Amino acid sequence: MRRSGHQEQTVTWVEDKKSGELRRPHHIDLKTGLYKGRQVLTVKSEV
Repeated sequence: MRRSGHQEQTVTWVEDKKSGELRRPHHIDLKTGLYKGRQVLTVKSEV
């Protein structure tokens, strides 16, 4: 039981409703800057 917490955990991914891309739940989408439908980050334009 001592090393029961050392196992690898699987990473969960959810499909974004608008873009259809996979992202982590409860994380900010770095491409759009949205979190829970709100604009949290400003996205820099690629030059």
